Amino acid sequence: MNMTFPFLSKTPGEIQEMIAGRLRTIRRKRKISQKKLSELSGVSLGSVKRFEQSGEISFLSLIKIAYALGLDGELEHLFEEVPPLSIEEILHG
Repeated sequence: MNMTFPFLSKTPGEIQEMIAGRLRTIRRKRKISQKKLSELSGVSLGSVKRFEQSGEISFLSLIKIAYALGLDGELEHLFEEVPPLSIEEILHG
């Protein structure tokens, strides 16, 4: 269990690495090299490599990479339908 965020099943670091892994898999399936992704996205090659290895990246660079991979629709719906956390949120939302 995540002791920092007990309501989460994964730590923020685990989610970061999971997202990096998913995007790396998509890049590879589409047969795009890291260098080409860097060129398409405008994100430095070093940042692309660091992201795929550690998950570390700025939010803006993540958006640029997602756009370069044709995943902008995924980002546009991020946090769109968020379930309430409490009955108070439902009543006063």
